[in-house]
Parts: sequence; C-alpha cells; structure tokens
Amino acid sequence: MSLFDKDSEPLGDEEALRLHIARALEVKAPRGLTMEMGYRIIKRLFNPMIIGADNIPEQPCLFVGNHSLFALDGAILSPLFIKELNRFPRGMGDKFLFGNQSIADFLISNGLVMGHPQVCTALMEDKQDLLVFPGGAHEAVKPASKLYELQWKERYGFVKLAAMHGYTIMPFALVGPDEFYDHLLEGQELPDSALGKLLTKLGVLNEDIRTDILPPIPTGSLGTLFPKPQRCFLGFGKPLNLARFKGKTPTKKTLQSLRTQVSSEIETQLAQLLVTREQHKGTDSLLRRFLTL
Repeated sequence: MSLFDKDSEPLGDEEALRLHIARALEVKAPRGLTMEMGYRIIKRLFNPMIIGADNIPEQPCLFVGNHSLFALDGAILSPLFIKELNRFPRGMGDKFLFGNQSIADFLISNGLVMGHPQVCTALMEDKQDLLVFPGGAHEAVKPASKLYELQWKERYGFVKLAAMHGYTIMPFALVGPDEFYDHLLEGQELPDSALGKLLTKLGVLNEDIRTDILPPIPTGSLGTLFPKPQRCFLGFGKPLNLARFKGKTPTKKTLQSLRTQVSSEIETQLAQLLVTREQHKGTDSLLRRFLTL
C-alpha cells in the first residue's frame, strides 16, 4: 500500500497531524556550515554528475525517482538539490519514522515530512517541491538481483494527488547508491540462516516479520561497513505537467497510464545513466577503483 493511500491517522490523531503540517510549513532549506560540509563530503566521496537539469521546470514539482538500498539516496540528493539545483524538495517518508518526537523533529528540520495525503496537499497548496519514492521500504531493501529495478507494485496515490493539484511530476533516476554495499546475505534468506536462527532465539525475528522487507546483510568498502565510494549519476527525464487535471479525480485507467509514463521515463534514465557511467569509468582515480572492488 502506498504511503499516500493509508487511511489510518498518523501519529495517533488529527491534532498531531495538524501540528506536523504546521511545523513542516515553517521549515526552510538548510544552509550554513553543516550543509556546506555535507555537500563537500558528498562531492569528494562520490563525485556526482547531474544530467538533464535543464528539464526541470521553474514551477513547483513532485520529484519521483528510484529508491536506493537502505534509502541512502537522501544523503546524496539533498545537498545536490540545494547547492547545485537551487531546489528544496520535501522528501516524504513513512509515518513510522515520525513515531519518536526527537527523531521526528530532526527529520522535519532537515526537510523530511510524513507521506500522508493531507501533508502532501498542504505543501502543494504552499507551492513547494516534493520528492517521493513510490517503492518505499520495499524498494530500499531489494535484493541484488533487482538492482535498479522499480518495485512500485500497485501504487497510484502519488499520481492521483499530483493530478488533483495540477502539479508537474518530474521523473529522475539515481545510479550509484545501490552499489555502496554488497549483499553478504539477502533479507529473504536471513530467517533460514544461522544468523537468522540466532536472531529468532534472541527475539529480534519472529514469524510475523515479513521477509520481503528484511534488509540484506551489507558489506562495504574493503569488507567494512563504510560505503563504497561509487561515483553517482543523477538524471532528470521529461516533466509530466498535470495542470489539465487540477480539481479532478482521474479514472483508474488514466492513473495507470500516467504512472506508466513516469516509470518508463525513470527506467529510460536509469539505462542511460548506466551507459554514461561505463563511458566515464576510465576517469575514476586508482584509489576509487580500489575502494569499490
């Protein structure tokens, strides 16, 4: 089920939702030393390349893209959007991320908001950029066999809301973060493994846990937990202007068609970025090549 399609009230009640929206509307794009340092670190470690930035229209957009392993894309995208694209899209996350007040305050102050229709509506009415990964947690823990494949299932909520508000959907793709870590053990294999049996005995795993959302056991650069410094490539496709649908509720067939347009554009970008990466591999330093083995 999509974040946008959930009927249950987040954080318990309407008042909590109202406060969340009010707080979200107050937040401005992060600036200052912390942002500058984060940007410089990302540039040095992952040397990101942006392609197709001219495709981004001036009007507010709903940026829609592929989700990377462990949701590490956020660490790459946020500094690039703010520093190089001069945009501050509000990333939309699952409500469980906002269950703890301290964590919620940190996330909101850095631009993340809850993926809920009323939150989305408030930000769109305020003419803000938004960012969503329709694959959600499922796509963020995908096995290595599904590398750079969209895992959207039957999710249409983001298209429906964008259409109702006449928003422009800006498809994008990101190559790199899916390969920051190798998969020592896939999440679906974990319960039957020796480690899984130990975790079951300790009460960490139980029969109610869905194996399709268990993360893989990662191994990073040189066998450590430090991410491999894979070069990142961010590409923007053709925008999909939905102004003609403003105030309307498109039919399911229309929603399916619009979603297919978005997913096809992202898949095209992914394919092109993978080719671009191959063309630039010879420019990587010897140190980067060694640390990404």
